[in-house]
Amino acid sequence: MGEIIDKLSLYFSYPFVRYALIVGLMIALCSSLLGVTLVLKRFSFIGDGLSHVAFGAISIASVLPVMIKDIAAGVSTSGEVPQSIKKLADLIADANNNYIVLPITLLAAVLLLRPGKNARIKGDAAVAMISVGSLAVGYMLMNRFPSSSNISGDVCSTLFGSTSILTLKREDVRLCLVMAIAVILIFLLFYHKIFAVTFDENFAKATGVRADGYNLLIAVITALIIVLAMNLVGSLLISALIIFPSLSAMRLFKSFRGVILCSAVISVICAGFGIIASILLSTPVGSTIVIADMTVFFLFCIAGKVTKRA
Repeated sequence: MGEIIDKLSLYFSYPFVRYALIVGLMIALCSSLLGVTLVLKRFSFIGDGLSHVAFGAISIASVLPVMIKDIAAGVSTSGEVPQSIKKLADLIADANNNYIVLPITLLAAVLLLRPGKNARIKGDAAVAMISVGSLAVGYMLMNRFPSSSNISGDVCSTLFGSTSILTLKREDVRLCLVMAIAVILIFLLFYHKIFAVTFDENFAKATGVRADGYNLLIAVITALIIVLAMNLVGSLLISALIIFPSLSAMRLFKSFRGVILCSAVISVICAGFGIIASILLSTPVGSTIVIADMTVFFLFCIAGKVTKRA
């Protein structure tokens, strides 16, 4: 036990480990707040669809500098990339990918939950089209304009998470903190409206609540959380981070507030445990967190059955 404590003390003396823990806990908290609403509204598929869109967006952000250089070299008569184009490509490469990924994911969220009963393509079909299309376009771009020699590794890291959570810079942490605080504030400010829209949308409309607008707000918050969680668990595991804590809390608690509070505690504890365990055991961060969430879910299922019999 002493060796583990000494090892953890050594690791936490490094700033990048502290950054990873801070960002991971904030992402887990945001995910748990929104997860309850998504599960109750049968909107879980939205998170999965937007995560695939985020994969396509991050692929675009990754290959954009290479695309610019390749196109400029093909257009140039000499076959060389002009210096100004090189500087532009290097500037894009150095910029944070979230500046490209976030607008694309937000746009997809707006399109998927745009109100309109006369839409020719309904919700589930639209999600399937956008998610599969985004995956295909993202992989095609990464294959056609590779930013490194290990394409399979890049794709796997983007889909299932990578060690990039342990290489965060201070400005990345600040951006994540600002976005996470924005999500938490939005949820707290519009808590009662979100509560009304979650449980009875028709009644909420009858009382003057703009349900379509709040559904759109939920989609925007979902997009923010997905962009935040990309580096932590990868695009394919984001839905687990959002859904498992909520489902676990619902095994024991029945009130909306109780489920949200329990979900937040579960999510934060599992994220912290997952990050620490992945450091000690040298396992993938995202997979370790999701396995911790799954374990808690099964324990809460057992506890729920025991309390019902009691």
